[in-house]
Amino acid sequence: MSNEYKSRQEKRQAAERAKRREHHSKKATNNSQSKKPIWKKIFVAFIVVLAVTLIAGSITAFAIIRDAPPLDPDELVLAQAADIYDMNDEKVTQLQGSENRNLVEIEEVPEDVKNAFIAVEDMRFYDHRGIDVQRMFGALAANISGGFGAEGASTITQQLVKHAFLSPDQTMSRKVQEQWLSLQMEREYSKDEILEMYLNAIYFGNGAYGVGQAATVYFDKEVSELTLEDAAVLAAIPRRPSYYEPSSNPENNESRRNLILSMMEDQELISASETEEASSVAVTDQLNLSEPDEEEARYQSFINHVQEEIEDIDGLSSSDIYSGGLEIYTTLDTQAQEHAQNVIQTNNYIQSFPDHEDHQIGFTLLDTQSSAIRALVGNRDPEAVERGWNHATRSTMSQPGSVVKPILDYGPVIDEEQWSTYHQITDEPINYTGTDQTVTNFDNEYNGEMSMRQALYESRNVPAVKAMREAGVENALSFGEQLGFDIEDQDLGEAAGLGGLDGVSSKDVAGAYAAFGAGGEYTEPYAVRKVVFPDGRELNLTPESEQVMNDYTAYMVTDMLKDVLTEGTGTIANVPHLPIAGKTGTSNYSSEQRQNYGYGSGDVPDTWFAGYTTQYTASIWNGYSDRGSGTLSTSTEREIPQHIFREIMTQIHEGVDTPDFEQPNSVVRLAIERGTGMLPSEFTPESEITEELFVEGTEPGQQSEEFEELSGVANLSATYEEDSEQILMSWDYPSDELDGRTFEIGHAVDGDSFETLTTQTDMQFILDQPEPGTTHYFEVTVVDESDDDLRSDPATVEVTIPEEDEEEDEDEEEDEEEDEELEEEIEDELDEENGLGEENGLGEDDFDEPEEEQEEENNDGNGNENGNENNGQTPGNGNQGGGNNEGGNDNEEAPGQEQEDTEESEANSANVPEEVPFPPAEES
Repeated sequence: MSNEYKSRQEKRQAAERAKRREHHSKKATNNSQSKKPIWKKIFVAFIVVLAVTLIAGSITAFAIIRDAPPLDPDELVLAQAADIYDMNDEKVTQLQGSENRNLVEIEEVPEDVKNAFIAVEDMRFYDHRGIDVQRMFGALAANISGGFGAEGASTITQQLVKHAFLSPDQTMSRKVQEQWLSLQMEREYSKDEILEMYLNAIYFGNGAYGVGQAATVYFDKEVSELTLEDAAVLAAIPRRPSYYEPSSNPENNESRRNLILSMMEDQELISASETEEASSVAVTDQLNLSEPDEEEARYQSFINHVQEEIEDIDGLSSSDIYSGGLEIYTTLDTQAQEHAQNVIQTNNYIQSFPDHEDHQIGFTLLDTQSSAIRALVGNRDPEAVERGWNHATRSTMSQPGSVVKPILDYGPVIDEEQWSTYHQITDEPINYTGTDQTVTNFDNEYNGEMSMRQALYESRNVPAVKAMREAGVENALSFGEQLGFDIEDQDLGEAAGLGGLDGVSSKDVAGAYAAFGAGGEYTEPYAVRKVVFPDGRELNLTPESEQVMNDYTAYMVTDMLKDVLTEGTGTIANVPHLPIAGKTGTSNYSSEQRQNYGYGSGDVPDTWFAGYTTQYTASIWNGYSDRGSGTLSTSTEREIPQHIFREIMTQIHEGVDTPDFEQPNSVVRLAIERGTGMLPSEFTPESEITEELFVEGTEPGQQSEEFEELSGVANLSATYEEDSEQILMSWDYPSDELDGRTFEIGHAVDGDSFETLTTQTDMQFILDQPEPGTTHYFEVTVVDESDDDLRSDPATVEVTIPEEDEEEDEDEEEDEEEDEELEEEIEDELDEENGLGEENGLGEDDFDEPEEEQEEENNDGNGNENGNENNGQTPGNGNQGGGNNEGGNDNEEAPGQEQEDTEESEANSANVPEEVPFPPAEES
């Protein structure tokens, strides 16, 4: 700073001197013509300024060089690896430091390996003295045209110096020190020694520092055994290890490998035929990966993403990151990470995982309010995580299915059109706009008019497409982009609203859902909080939040998604006593894929579940890394994401205070009448009232007239049962109006006033032992349980009980007639010969029985016990009144017996109703 100030003072003094000269010049001009031309004055001034600048620059450079660290041979190779810290600032691991080195001597390194690195990193390595001036000017031109950082000018020597001795910040002081130390190194070490140190120091991903360890990790070879194509693969990695790592990103590596081979050919380091031969080998065929260290891979899915994030930081090279002694502070929750790995990478919690090596899970857990990543699991196989595709953070061939409906359909329409959660949508056959392709539901049925809430928790497709149309497809896609979906370059239409889009990972879905749980604020999910440099400087990497939707949109979507877990498609994922919102998702095969792979109509490629509380958000993808290698055939396989969600969310919420989502002032929760969507009247049945959400100012203000009064009962009837001496009453009432309704029973005898007997919910009533000869009047009134004053018009019925005397007279007359008939029969039989009486088995004693006993005996023989025994039939097989004794007795049928039995049967049947509408009294 002092040098800068001194330079400015000298400039100011020079300017003052020039000003004085100008003043004297003007004064002299007034008297006579100037003796010196103006261009000479300008030239002199330029020389003065240049001299001052050079002097100041030299002084500044000297001070910078004086502060440069000394060259230390040990530091040149054993650079310090980065330390990784968790959310509580506890150190959890290191980016595989010096212990993962296999130092090699330059004589062991094949010429192709040396040439591959020289071609891509420093083509004039053997010609310059540590600084490539030609490359510096080329980089300067590129940075002017393409922006700062478009191209670097560092030589291999400079890279080695920077990794070993200097901080990774992009400052002029560091650059001057780098160039000075590079010149010093070139004086003290030979080119081969410098190249040897460089190849032993650089990071190759997967914990491999140095070319010797990289040969073992990727090819299981000694460095001396590396081929030309192997050399190009390794040379491709250091520029950006996580991106060019060959086992997880073979396509990226192969593209850069072939570029390096072409550069080697252009620099005449290899022939065209060698280039062609090496380029024809697939990178995946080259690899022979060694087994990873289980301890080092403990949190590897998360660490892999940390590496990707810090490699994206402007101004940090891979050597800065992996050799610069950085301290990386992350958002990792080690307990959540370990539990998630146990759930996903073992069968201890879920036994329905398909037994297939290509079956994979992508799991992301965020803090809902900050979107800090608490856990990541990107592979089912814990040994494959370190060098495998991270299915949590990278999109696969899968599509997100219905998990996008809140993001691209219902969220946008609420935000744009302020739809209420009760907004009615007709589920009916429609075509995608501009096509003849029909929008179908998962069950191939259409359910007619329904609310937006019901359409979402039942995951109906037609209402979702209609919602997207109403919001506008462009608005909907823009809404999704603000929630982190990378869909700008995709040609998308209405099918996107049902999940027909690519490039979505579980991390992306989790970030979007967390925004709903955070009141509409979106924060890009992140794993690195800050980076601390060896000199103590800190780089804060926490992203800023942005309000991307109205708070009423976030809350209303959340409230509807809560129903998904209680009565919709996601009930398996529900955790009791936790306020959770979430959504299921299922993608489908195209007809061509089904035909090619031979999959059935019930097979699906992927299933999803995403959900959140006010504390945590989780998103799970379930499918196959290769779409043709396997399919989800059973319901248990398709439901795996819900089981994972429930298991992990249950554990991480233990002991954690989890409040419900807070309703903002912009939302009104209102009781409305089903069907009309209006305010309920005093007559609206409870069963017809529901609570829904409205954007403030859009709620209904008019009361419904659908139910002007309580409807009364129908089909009221009353009958008297003589046998049980009971009056039986029954009535009907619509089942959909029963909720909250009771029935008040009023009763009056003859002309008396009505009195209330009871209030009940049953639709039948029994009055025991009414007085004979009386007339009973009944009225049934429907009453609202919550308001006794809310009553229907009463329905009335009456029933008269017969007089008891009249019945007794009728019975006596019947008895007298029966006695007379019996006496006539006896007299007729006595007139016959005694032999006939003996033949019939009748003796004197038979006719001396009392009349009542004789009558009882006769009745017993009429088709009941005696008749059945004689006929060999089971009880009750005869006619009701008897008279079916034909051939059943040894004696002949008594005259008049058949007629008597028939009359008695008809009399009895007259007193039994054809249908008894009530159960026995004791049951009721």
